Amino acid sequence: MALVVQKYGGTSVGTIDRIRNVATKVAGFREQGHDLVVVVSAMSGVTNNLVSMANELQKEPSPREMDVLLSTGEQTTISLLCMALENIGVSARSYTGGQVKILTDSAYTKARIVNIEDSHIREDLKQGRVVVVAGFQGMDEGGNITTLGRGGSDTTAVALAAALKADECQIYTDVDGVYTTDPRVVPEARRLDRITFEEMLEMASLGAKVLQIRSVEFAGKYNVPLRVLSSFDDGPGTLIVSEEESMMENPIISGIAFKRDESKLSVIGVPDVPGMAYKVFGPISDANIEVDVIVQNVGEDKTNDISFTIQRKDSEKAARILEKVVKELGAEGVEVDNHVAKVSLVGVGMRSHAGIASRMFGALAAESINIQLITTSEIKISVVIEEKYLELAVRALHTAFGLKDAP
Repeated sequence: MALVVQKYGGTSVGTIDRIRNVATKVAGFREQGHDLVVVVSAMSGVTNNLVSMANELQKEPSPREMDVLLSTGEQTTISLLCMALENIGVSARSYTGGQVKILTDSAYTKARIVNIEDSHIREDLKQGRVVVVAGFQGMDEGGNITTLGRGGSDTTAVALAAALKADECQIYTDVDGVYTTDPRVVPEARRLDRITFEEMLEMASLGAKVLQIRSVEFAGKYNVPLRVLSSFDDGPGTLIVSEEESMMENPIISGIAFKRDESKLSVIGVPDVPGMAYKVFGPISDANIEVDVIVQNVGEDKTNDISFTIQRKDSEKAARILEKVVKELGAEGVEVDNHVAKVSLVGVGMRSHAGIASRMFGALAAESINIQLITTSEIKISVVIEEKYLELAVRALHTAFGLKDAP
């Protein structure tokens, strides 16, 4: 029998009935003889309510006090789930992050895990108990409560699985696995049986919201088999493993990711002299604005046009910064386009197959979709296009690469 770490998100434990359903599911695994550590998030909506209350009292609450406050959401869930398990005859014990001794640094609201003391958990497992751990939280060396930031419960689960050398870490959510693309855009999208850590990292960073990037990075680093399953429907889900453990002949393309909330900014007529790119991007970086795709064109008149994409919510702020930069550099101006989107092909099979880019460009050309920017990596090709063509582009590429058909 296996040692399994399971994580249930906010929607999975959003009501008392759903907590009872989780308890029943956990009891089923125990009946099969598995040892279980269960990590839970706060009930859906609880964290937002806590943040709202804090903001009513203080415009910018102390990060330390916010961590103390927000950690109470998960504490509620672990106790309720243990009650539900005990009520159906399953011995269980709850732990906060501090009680487990999940040691973190002191970066409140975005702490990093330094070490996990697993002796308490192992002792409970030996006694036949299900161990229920509060996700998203830990404690620093000074005994202060810390939280791990967005997606922190996934990170807690993967970190515990690594520390315990679990056979598998299962992430239960409101979808039944990782799909070739968003089924709401392409109804024929297919659930993947397997995907590599590297592909999942690219999919997550490019807009797929099934898993948080940090948890996938952690799983890949410690080679923790990671499975995404539905809390509400039975099924095998999607297993995320190292490339070596994946199938020998990986499909050329595993999936299509996309982002709608992109903006393209172009600085026109930048003098072609050393250091100009830094003078453009330095102030953007100082403002904590994340830059994605970058393209620079050199003209015959010894000037450059520098175009790049950022999140749309940052476009006004970035434009104001660049207007000052343009004056300092003697450039011609700034252009802002808030109607673009990014579409990406992802697949480790790209490493061993030529012609993927031309096939992608051909499929888009056939639909009269103009490509504005292009960026590539070893297992990814991304293009920036007009947002109004996004869904058409995704459907065309899904068909062109035969993603609806099982390999």
